[in-house]
Amino acid sequence: PGLKGLVQNVLVFLQAKLDPENPNCNFKKTIQEILALANANTSELEKWSIAIPVNQWEDLQHLLIRLVDKYSLLLNIFPDKKYLINENGERSKIADCQTVIKLYHPIYDLFKPNPDFDVEKFKTEHGLKKNVFLFFGFIRKYKGLHNAIAAFKKVADERDDVSLVICGESFWATLDNSKFSTKVKNVLFGFAKSIFLKKSDDEREYNPLALIESLNLQDKTLIKNEFVANEEVHKYFQISDVVLLFYLYATPSGVESLTYNFKMPIVAARVGHFPETIKDGFNGYLAEPENIDDMAKAMIRSLENPISRENVSEATKLMSWENYAKAIVNKG
Repeated sequence: PGLKGLVQNVLVFLQAKLDPENPNCNFKKTIQEILALANANTSELEKWSIAIPVNQWEDLQHLLIRLVDKYSLLLNIFPDKKYLINENGERSKIADCQTVIKLYHPIYDLFKPNPDFDVEKFKTEHGLKKNVFLFFGFIRKYKGLHNAIAAFKKVADERDDVSLVICGESFWATLDNSKFSTKVKNVLFGFAKSIFLKKSDDEREYNPLALIESLNLQDKTLIKNEFVANEEVHKYFQISDVVLLFYLYATPSGVESLTYNFKMPIVAARVGHFPETIKDGFNGYLAEPENIDDMAKAMIRSLENPISRENVSEATKLMSWENYAKAIVNKG
């Protein structure tokens, strides 16, 4: 991801580890030292508050450019430790050298294409066009469905051969408000929101599906806003050509791993680990995060220059549960 991506990942990591209620939290102090190194002024410190997720900071790229310019000084903030980073599970034999094992989410091989499924019949029955984009999984704000819909609108304005399939439950709608456990979750989330989040970040009010009507996309979309049984999952991947992962921020994605078992290309935002698992133009396409125009361009590229499914298979051949387990238990 380059130095800017590395610095951004470090900030995300530090923020995830800090304890906002502890005035002596080392992670908090480290972020403060980093911002001081960037010569952040008062107004910038408000924009780059630890109460706001790093990937949502305004003018984040400006901050990253400043920090990259001072990269050698940035290194001095962190303790002088040695690390062995590898992807095969090898342990360091050097004294005072810690081992870091870098692994990717293995491919979900539970879900597979059904050779007897009639793709064209399903597409005809549901009014789907030749090229189908898919959003799959829980509808959560960080997954950026609102961006996917907005970008699809731009693509649909240019082409009449595209459809968007949205398949997944709205996260907060899955909770039974009559249950005590749900009431506890709501109270805890409400308390945390009052401390860390702005009102606009309240996920319980997140309703990206409303964009379908406001953008007049009803006849270009298929929405299954409900739980999808295991035996039904294959249908939505088999009818689709490209999976959209326009996340606001990303940790290992189960949907990404599921997609690879269908050898499907992905168009994703350039956040988290996606630039490492998705090689732009080889097994998928990448777009700048929160940039609707760039996302639409990446979607169009996926249509004009389709990704070979053999490329997807080649790029993910080492992402097996066997290799993952061997690295964890250190068995070559």
